[in-house]
Amino acid sequence: MRAFVRAVVAMPLFAIAAVCLAPCALAQTYPTRPVKIIAGFPPGGGTDITARILVVKLSEYWGQQVIVENRAGASGTIAADLVAKSAADGYTLLMGLPNSNVVAQQAFPKLPYDQQKDFVPVVPVSQVALVLTLNNGVPINDVKALIAQSKIKQLRYASSGNGSVQHMSTETFKFLTGADLLHIPYKGSGQAVIDLIAGQVDMNLDTMPTVLQHIKGGRLKAIAVGTPKRTVQLPEVPTIAESGVPGFVATNWYGLFAPAATPREVIAKINADTNRAITAPDIRDKIINSGGEPTGGGSEDFAAFVRTEIARAAKTIKDAGIKFD
Repeated sequence: MRAFVRAVVAMPLFAIAAVCLAPCALAQTYPTRPVKIIAGFPPGGGTDITARILVVKLSEYWGQQVIVENRAGASGTIAADLVAKSAADGYTLLMGLPNSNVVAQQAFPKLPYDQQKDFVPVVPVSQVALVLTLNNGVPINDVKALIAQSKIKQLRYASSGNGSVQHMSTETFKFLTGADLLHIPYKGSGQAVIDLIAGQVDMNLDTMPTVLQHIKGGRLKAIAVGTPKRTVQLPEVPTIAESGVPGFVATNWYGLFAPAATPREVIAKINADTNRAITAPDIRDKIINSGGEPTGGGSEDFAAFVRTEIARAAKTIKDAGIKFD
């Protein structure tokens, strides 16, 4: 320790200044090469859609290409593991969500990363409603009829995988209503919706960005939304709570995460520029038109929110007796 102190004392003043200014210089120059945002699901799902909206503006701000890379599988945890083990330099980010950053530790006992220790939450991007949608051939038009019909003949519901928001929310719905629903997990919402339209499954409770275009196009039937109040995008569709399941809420969120040791100055720059991007009128409109609601905020507040979400999910899993196949 004394040797270290002597070395610092002997260090020229310009060298000390260089060390002190290095973090600021890093933030000012970042990024100097392309940045990857990893999405844990195939194209067509809400995670992918949200990431692709965001990268347009970040590429413009940074003068560097920002690309979306899809690494699908295991409810987003394959992508999360890749980012957790990437260099902590801000050039590989995760478009995270509850699947990979809240529920994963309980859904996958052998998870190869620690969802709290291996990441720093950078910035929340958007939140979205979950929409209860049916194949057009299912003769049901409201929540009460769905519950009643399921008790006569079991209905099959799709999700984007075990431990996903879709899985958790629908299992909670089952617990509260007594509906008889069979879980059919997929690698992502994109394929799940394709099979829903084709009639391979009967229903899903999926994110609005995933299903909105199909609802508007008449390919799917929306009977309820999971938000506390009706949505701007589907004002004619009632909430699940007002449809006979008081207090029920099913929403999802997306946010950027970085490897835990990423320099704070780089985190601050990504946070500031993402907040700037999602408040830009063109990006804000794209998020809303896709079915989301821009959020934004500080990285520390986002970290606190994620901790709260983890505690809330643990209680939901215990109370509803949710099992992971």
